[in-house]
Amino acid sequence: MNTSEKPTILAVDDDPIILNTVLSTLRLDYNVVPFPNANAALKYLESKHTDLILLDYNMPGMSGFDMLDYILANERLKEIPVIFLTGAVDGEGESAALQMGAVDYITKPIRPRALLTRISVQLELYNHRKNLEKLVEAKTRWLNEAYNLLRLREEVTLNLLARVTEMRDSETGCHIERTTEYVKVIVKDILRNPAEGYELTADDAEDIIKSAKLHDLGKIAIPDSILLKPGKLTSEEFEIIKSHTTHGERLLADTMESLHSSSDSCGGAVQYDGEEEHPIYNDNFLKTAREIAYGHHEKWNGSGYPQCLKESEIPLSARIVAIADVYDALTSERPYKRAFSHEESTQIIVSDSGKHFDPRLVEIFQKHGNRFERIAHTI
Repeated sequence: MNTSEKPTILAVDDDPIILNTVLSTLRLDYNVVPFPNANAALKYLESKHTDLILLDYNMPGMSGFDMLDYILANERLKEIPVIFLTGAVDGEGESAALQMGAVDYITKPIRPRALLTRISVQLELYNHRKNLEKLVEAKTRWLNEAYNLLRLREEVTLNLLARVTEMRDSETGCHIERTTEYVKVIVKDILRNPAEGYELTADDAEDIIKSAKLHDLGKIAIPDSILLKPGKLTSEEFEIIKSHTTHGERLLADTMESLHSSSDSCGGAVQYDGEEEHPIYNDNFLKTAREIAYGHHEKWNGSGYPQCLKESEIPLSARIVAIADVYDALTSERPYKRAFSHEESTQIIVSDSGKHFDPRLVEIFQKHGNRFERIAHTI
């Protein structure tokens, strides 16, 4: 409503006496636009604005109910408050009108003071609703901007952690970036071709792809003398290298606990199914990152580490990263080994299907072999 001008009232009634009564009652406070039928009123509304509609219940041709139906179905008009005018006093029409979406229902003969009061109330409510919608819209926009900023900070922090991990191991090169791209290929196939036991939501998929960057986070805790050793590791040194899985899990678990404690101090605990639980424990990103860091060296047949999990005991996220991680290690050159070709690497992975790797994920890997090879050669 334009507060600098009189509000406009559209009056629709086939009775000229009623229209004259409305005009004489409202003319001092409102701009009244009268119409003897619904079709003429709708024609006017195609290009003009009104702040409220007074609508006769029974009219020849298009009835008041028909016109209200049209208004409510129109995106531009549906918020305009509609007050029904009728000579019926059975109550059924009033109930039907209010259920349809009319804001009020006035019986004839019209009482001028009551008409003025009820129009004033509805316009005030309409104005308050519009102002509230603007406030909600502004608040929503602010929250979205804040959320996007937090997501950006999360992404920057995530990439920084990944880069710090990668820089500690001079042999990894672009290992993290390539591994993430391989994971993305597998995850997107799972999304497109869902199967029992391999269900992923779009959010799950995004969390796995992002979390894959942190699969070697625990290497931060490995001494340089072992992590950067150019030759073959001793059995004792290899045991220390293997501990990067537990170090990564511990770092992420501590992060979750820290967030939990911080939020508790702000009164952030909530109830889930009658038990108090903090929302951070439902943070799939941290959970997924922890699963991957801890489980990406587990093997399908239970011979992996650190927990000797097997088959579906191993989180799906970790099974996916396992294939991506090993493929990149095979196709990358190291001081102690040459880079295997895509064909050689594929043969090794396929031969380990059902032993090291999840057989279904190996099938997905084979299906997208060309994409794996292209990523290996371009990143």
